[in-house]
Amino acid sequence: MALLGLVGWVVLAWLGLVASPEDVTQGDSVRIMYVHVPSAIVAFGLFALTAVGSVAYLWKRSAWWDRLAAASAEVGVLFCGLTLVTGMLWGKPTWGVWWTWDARLTTTALLFLLYLGYLAVRSMPGTVEKRSRRSAVVGVVAFADVPVVHFSVDWWRSLHQPATITRLDPTIDGLMLFTLVTGIITFVVTAAWLVTHRFRVEHLALEAEAAEISRELESRKRAVLGEVGGQ
Repeated sequence: MALLGLVGWVVLAWLGLVASPEDVTQGDSVRIMYVHVPSAIVAFGLFALTAVGSVAYLWKRSAWWDRLAAASAEVGVLFCGLTLVTGMLWGKPTWGVWWTWDARLTTTALLFLLYLGYLAVRSMPGTVEKRSRRSAVVGVVAFADVPVVHFSVDWWRSLHQPATITRLDPTIDGLMLFTLVTGIITFVVTAAWLVTHRFRVEHLALEAEAAEISRELESRKRAVLGEVGGQ
């Protein structure tokens, strides 16, 4: 998977920076789209996976689903942050400002903060079960902002351009569309690789925490038995 992702990045770099033509209106700044759009799509998909994992954990109480939700949220926050940064880089030459309180931008920033809050809840003190249950609730609630972000350009007046590739009649075609699709595939593969490894790290961390708790309990048990035997 790592090799496939690496190949995808090389191909995407060549398509986005060399082969794909500049836009008639936006010029070379349109090339940011090949990172901005895929990062947004992947972030939304990962947050959806977090919500699914959270619901499954609340239903099944399975640690596997909890770890999947946690791994997806962490990687999703990374891609959501990348979405905001690339959006700002695109906004400066296009709109003349780095940031404006546009509906799409504001709801995306809120989404980023919501999932930072999710990660903060996961790091709060408490038993593994309590942390998992609290974060699962937050993971479900936070996902409600994802459809708001997606439809914000349709519900409110927005500077942000409407959807292009998700329409039945895409407004982008040719090599630019191919480059964008290549970017989406590359980002999906990269995200899958990151989630897989983050899942493993989360599993090892929880196993180490459980082992530490067991050692601490055993140590206290021996101390209590020693005190009783000494009386």
